Order: sequence, then structure tokens, then C-alpha cells
Amino acid sequence: MTLTTEFPSFSQQLTRFPFSRNDFLPARPDLLWSVEWGNVRTLTWNEEGSAITLGYWGAGDVVGQPLSGISPYQIECLTSVEVTSIPTQQWHQFLDRIISHSQQTKELFRIIRSERIYHRLDKLLIWLGNKFGRTVSQGILIDLRLTHQNIAELIGTTRVTVTKLLKELEEEGKIVRQQRYYIVLPR
Repeated sequence: MTLTTEFPSFSQQLTRFPFSRNDFLPARPDLLWSVEWGNVRTLTWNEEGSAITLGYWGAGDVVGQPLSGISPYQIECLTSVEVTSIPTQQWHQFLDRIISHSQQTKELFRIIRSERIYHRLDKLLIWLGNKFGRTVSQGILIDLRLTHQNIAELIGTTRVTVTKLLKELEEEGKIVRQQRYYIVLPR
């Protein structure tokens, strides 16, 4: 179910909508989305057309173009999701989640401003573990399937560099790979 910006207008009440993996939520200047379950990422593009990931979001988060002020802006479903539309008149009811969105964005900005790419990746994995992780016997399993390219787009490097540094973090015993997921080991 892919929706475009020609999304119908919303009533004053909150309405829930399901979306499938790889769908895009409508990004409108008068609408926020509350993620009820599932995961999404927000993104834009630079002048060369390369994707710039703005953040990863899950249950309990609020996303939407008004929170970034950036154009172009997209909200991509990484999994099946269910979201609630929040029209302008209802934003005050979600102020705590809007503040949380701002805080998480600033934390990601702090991570990507680390001088060394190695530290960016290490801090990002810890952040992902805290946000999307679940405890397993070895440590914290990051319950979000990301490609090396997804990670590279977020921390501003190449896929090849991410692959190399993930191997280095594994060799140092900071992470363990389990199929397509990573486990952040206790430090």
C-alpha cells in the first residue's frame, strides 16, 4: 500500500493505518505520524542525489516532515508498520514524543560528528542497541535489519568502510554477528 502526497484529508480524530515494508508514509506539512508498531526511517537527499538517513524510528516515536523542516523528506517503512495520523490540532497531545524525537535527532547528530568513523559506528551500534535492542544471552541483539549501505548512509561513509569496521569490531569482541543481526556485547 504505497500512498502519495495526494492523501485524503483527515478528520479531527486520530486514525490508524497499516503500511507494508518498503511503503512510504505521506509526508505533509500539516501531519505527524505516531508509530504504533514496526520500524521506519526518515531520509532526504543531497545535491548529488545520494540518500541521507535522518533517523530510525519505532513504536512510540512520532515522525513527520514538520519535525525536520527538510525538503525533500520521506518516511520509509522498514517493516510492516501501523501508524496513527496526528493532524495539527492534536500535536499538543504528543508533545512528550515530539521532544523525544528532537532529543534522539540530536543524539544521532552527536554520533555522526565523531571525528573517527570507527567511533561513529561503535556509538551508533550502542545507540541502536539501546533503541531497538532486546537482551539475549550474549548481550543486546539489535532487532533491526540494516544493510551495510543503510549504516554507511547514516554515519556518512562508504559501505566498504562499514564492512571493514564491522569486522574489526567483531575481532575486538565488541559485537557478534548472528545471521543478519548484530549483538552488542557488554562492555
